[in-house]
Order: sequence, then C-alpha cells, then structure tokens
Amino acid sequence: MNQEKEKQGGEKEEKNKEQREAIKEMGEVDLSHRIHLLTVIGEIEGHECLSANSKTTKYEHVLPKLAAIEDSPEIDGLLILLNTVGGDVEAGLAIAEMIASLSKPTVSLVLGGSHSIGVPIAVSTDYSFIVKTGTMVIHPVRMSGTVIGAPQTYDYFRQMQDRILGFISEHSKASRDRLEELMLDTGILTKDLGTILVGPDAVREGLINETGGISDALKKLYALIAEH
Repeated sequence: MNQEKEKQGGEKEEKNKEQREAIKEMGEVDLSHRIHLLTVIGEIEGHECLSANSKTTKYEHVLPKLAAIEDSPEIDGLLILLNTVGGDVEAGLAIAEMIASLSKPTVSLVLGGSHSIGVPIAVSTDYSFIVKTGTMVIHPVRMSGTVIGAPQTYDYFRQMQDRILGFISEHSKASRDRLEELMLDTGILTKDLGTILVGPDAVREGLINETGGISDALKKLYALIAEH
C-alpha cells in the first residue's frame, strides 16, 4: 500500500514538474475540464530570433503545439490569452490560420493588448473576449530594414494587407471596408497611421464578440465544449 502511494506521489510530482516547465518555457498549461491554455505574449517571433531581453512568442513552438492539441483525445478545448504588440506578419498569420482550422472549440481573451498581427490571432477563435481596458491597434503593414522604392514593393505591401484584412473580416463581424478605413486613419499622430480600439470599441466595431474576463471566457468555452 505504501509503495503504491509513493508511486502515485512520484507520478503527481513529475506531472507538476512538467507543468511548471511548460509554463516557464512556453506559457502553456493544461487546465481542468480538459482545456489547454495557450498564451501569446510580447512580440510574435518569425524567421529571425529577437533579442534575448525581449518577451516573445515563437511560432515554431506554437504551430506544433496546435497540431498536437488537434490530435489529442485528452484535450476538449483551447483557451488563448493574448497580450502582444504584434510582430512577424507571416508567423502571425500562420498561427491564426492554424487556430481557425482547429475542429475543437476555441476562445480567446485579450488582456492588455492584441496589436497589429495580433488582431488576426484574436479573431481566429470560435468566440472572443476583451477586457474593458484592453486595446487593439489596426495599422498598415510596416517593414523594417531596406525597402526598395519600386512599384513591385508597393504591390507586395498591398497584397499582404489584403491577406490580413481578408482574414479578419472573414473571422469577425467587421467589414473589410471599415477595417481598411481604420487601418489608414491619419488622426493618431503617435502611430502615424492606424486606429487604437479600447475594449468596448473593439466590440462595437465587430472585431471582438464581448467584453469580459477569464470567468466569462471559461464559461463560454465550457458551453462550446458541451455543444460540440
């Protein structure tokens, strides 16, 4: 009997250790009710590694994890917490497309902010929430480094913006024309171009379904799992 208890205790400790490592390395943990928690924080890192001092979400970690969630019979739903400044466009869209293609119920909650390419990730779930003080920034595609001033460059920028606008409008209640209007607004000097939407504004514009917190997000996810 004692040996059995020691064995169970050892297994529990090992599981707790694995969970602590998952939180430490990738901000992930399995909640009760067979829900997986995924956090998207800091800057979304693409093909180039960012500074070691930067908080990042690495897409090469997130994509395999999403595939594992889809394949796992032990996970019934996915909760995504977002507080991101945006980042690499291709990496962000890849994550958003993966989330949108999951067959399992998904809910997102914007905390702090979900800016730039974080917007498609926030709207990619089956249902979305934002806290009242949360913000979302919609702006044109920006590129650092050397940019060749040629028509082909502007065509490429336009194509990339069309992909982003198309995805957001397809996975939210916001119209493509309204999104482009928000994206190209020149009224915010600090951002040159674009629009900052605070929680209730994001809901009114149709980007996010509701304002709410973690209890609301979990309650909705439980309901979606029950329906599923």
